[in-house]
Amino acid sequence: MDELTAKLLETAIWRKATRSGEAGDCIEVAPLSDGRVGLRDSENPEQLPYVFSPSVWAAFVDGTKKGEFDF
Repeated sequence: MDELTAKLLETAIWRKATRSGEAGDCIEVAPLSDGRVGLRDSENPEQLPYVFSPSVWAAFVDGTKKGEFDF
């Protein structure tokens, strides 16, 4: 991970879905100040998160809304 990304993740404000419940078994997302989006496991926040470009994140959200990832 490059130094800029590390700094952006240090100050990121993470949030999780309100439907995730009390168990904590969900993912958290954080918009980064450079437009990218961080994604991490809420049960293991110390692990390195995934970081996505705005276009990749938008495609994922769009696909999710359309049900493309439903099992």
